[in-house]
Amino acid sequence: MAQQEFGSPPKVGQTCCTEEMEEKLALQSHVDFEKLVSEKTAFLRSTFISKTEKFDAFFQELLDNAEASLHQMFVRTYGVLYEQNSEVFTDLFAELKAYYSGANLDLLEVLDDFFAKLLQKMFQLLNAQYTFDEQYLECVSLNMEELKPFGDVPRKLSIQVKRAFIAARTFVQGLQVGRDVVTKVSQVLPTTECGRALMKMMYCPYCQNMPEVMACNNFCLNVMKGCLANQADLDVEWNNYIDAMLMVADRLEGPFNIESVVDPIDVKISDAIMNLQENSITVSSKLSSRFRAPNSDDERPTTAAGTSLDRLVRDIRDKIELFREIWSRLPYSICNDEKIAAPAGNDKNCWNGQFKGRYLPEVMGDGLANQINNPDVEVDVSRPDALVRQQVTQLKLITSKLKNAYNGLDVDWIDSSDWTSSGSGSGSGDGDTDIWFSTTPPSTDKINSRASQSDATVVRPALTLLLLPLAALLLCLRSL
Repeated sequence: MAQQEFGSPPKVGQTCCTEEMEEKLALQSHVDFEKLVSEKTAFLRSTFISKTEKFDAFFQELLDNAEASLHQMFVRTYGVLYEQNSEVFTDLFAELKAYYSGANLDLLEVLDDFFAKLLQKMFQLLNAQYTFDEQYLECVSLNMEELKPFGDVPRKLSIQVKRAFIAARTFVQGLQVGRDVVTKVSQVLPTTECGRALMKMMYCPYCQNMPEVMACNNFCLNVMKGCLANQADLDVEWNNYIDAMLMVADRLEGPFNIESVVDPIDVKISDAIMNLQENSITVSSKLSSRFRAPNSDDERPTTAAGTSLDRLVRDIRDKIELFREIWSRLPYSICNDEKIAAPAGNDKNCWNGQFKGRYLPEVMGDGLANQINNPDVEVDVSRPDALVRQQVTQLKLITSKLKNAYNGLDVDWIDSSDWTSSGSGSGSGDGDTDIWFSTTPPSTDKINSRASQSDATVVRPALTLLLLPLAALLLCLRSL
């Protein structure tokens, strides 16, 4: 009786309209569905796109600012001696930038090579009256671990740089993967069966002369759960990925803060150089000038990209925390739209797929396997969508790498254009947690105290043979 009262039964071979009209409406339903999914994931998509760009711009500018700051400080502090040997420093920043951009570099080796080259340069400058061949200079570098001419600065800085750069690079790569997954999944096309169910839900009321009647909310949910079954299966790995991103965010705000590593790197390298000078001073050697210690009042570049790392990471954290279970919640987001379906409480004056009245079937669970008995969408539960499964694999991969970054382990770069990549980053973490892992730059009191003398009375290191340990010198001489 209800069907005769509120709508006419369709003819054999029809759902609710004429066959020709149904074909046209099914095509339109595909377009409508794609638009709906795009609209409901727009904020998710735009967030990952904008935050990826913002973090990348911040990191690039941070490195540029640090390089410019070091150049300005060292020109003022060391003058022509620095300018004649500036390639040592430009090479360091070039390798740090290359690592961030995906180069397969070992950051500990990068820093070891930098300090080895710096030692060779300084050894020659402090002993300008002597000539050393490449073999001898190489021997000096090879014994740097024993000599410790720069004090403990290389070890501390190397560990700090490694952990912070791994965390920052993996974090921005995590944002990139999230961006790509959202973009690809939101573009998954509806199946033919989904299109027919959508047409039945959205357009049959028009053919039954009830254009004002909206689909029952539970009817809408079953249609959308059937159409979005594959997307819902992302949820487990997606939530794991969100959790891993938040873990690395904790590191970036705390002990692996890349800004607190990169911003004062000029001061730390200068501190290493002054350690070398102090280790090479002979009491009797005095000249009219010496290398000037950097002034803490020297102007530094403004914060990168108009923000700080803490603010940027906190903003990203606040956004992505909202995106847990986003894929299983998508049907509800669509069906809670008053333009799509009737409110959940209106279960009598709504379109149930056949006529205006209560929708009786139960609402299906989330994901592909739960659609086997979906009353409104025929879903082949044995055939997962290939594109969605690829995104599941990609999420597993980046989650593993984010966890490695959190633990300070080496992480291989993922080529985001290569969706067949597999495996996870590996390597040994550095168990040394050290006071250098702080979120504030080191004090420059020690540096300034070294420059407390006036320029007219200061002492310069002797341009005599560097006071290396005798055993190390013998090692080098023996190898000649």
